[in-house]
Amino acid sequence: MNINFDLNDLQAFRAVVENQGFRRAAESIRITQSALSRRIEKLESALGVKLFERTTRKVSLTNVGRAFLPQVERLLDDLDLALLSIGDGGANRRGTLTVACVPSAAYYFLPHAIRSFHGQYPLMKIRLIDVSANEVSAAVAAGEADFGVSFTGNLAPEIEFSPLLEEHYVVACRRDHPLATLDAVTWAQACEHDCITLDKSSGNRLVLDRALSGLQPGKHSVCEARHVTTVLGLVEAGLGIAVVPSIAMPISAHPILAKVRLVEPEVVRQMGVLKRRGRTLTPAALALEQRIRALPGTLTRD
Repeated sequence: MNINFDLNDLQAFRAVVENQGFRRAAESIRITQSALSRRIEKLESALGVKLFERTTRKVSLTNVGRAFLPQVERLLDDLDLALLSIGDGGANRRGTLTVACVPSAAYYFLPHAIRSFHGQYPLMKIRLIDVSANEVSAAVAAGEADFGVSFTGNLAPEIEFSPLLEEHYVVACRRDHPLATLDAVTWAQACEHDCITLDKSSGNRLVLDRALSGLQPGKHSVCEARHVTTVLGLVEAGLGIAVVPSIAMPISAHPILAKVRLVEPEVVRQMGVLKRRGRTLTPAALALEQRIRALPGTLTRD
């Protein structure tokens, strides 16, 4: 085969995959969309295959493109590692790092790691895909995200799960709420108060429904929302209490919100990092993952 393509063409290919389209891919590697299209056409011509299916609405990999992607990622990742060993450690590194995560991790938990990461990689752009647990797994499996942060569940075979922390579900309430003064609250006590709940599309709702199948409900929910962040906003407004994973709560003291341990029964879930099997993280992605792994040690209780 006459290898008539270069590193820029391979980087363009990965950028289109990671950004799910040509416009955002061109922006991420700072070239025009027409220049990006020429690089992809050049690569496809050199290989003699079609790598992408393109419609007016979306861009997706062909079967050949999906098979080619892991090889490109491995080559570029190995090159990135080699350059890092002789480079400046990250201060001048550019690019986009994509992380898929459940919304409960995106609000209070991940920003601390991203802020620390930004200090070492100030020119790197972080793209957060904050979606449901199933969508996190799918984004990592498809190569749309460098890695994911989610909880255990029905993971695709090509996904490996690495534990991060075991977290408890807690009562979220205002600091002026009667429950805020307690060290722990039973589910029976919690059910006596107006409650804001997550709807059935939430992975957290599934975890809770399974754990509490034998518990008789107390008061009816006064409001139901899809995302934990929305629920916490309603709690702050004084509409009621809510049961949320502890990772969704502020790491340090909050002027309005308080969290109280839930018991009888305690409900826990395993949070972790999701990666695609066989893929080596880039130095930048590895640096962010390490910062995320350091976060559980900083978690404090109210």
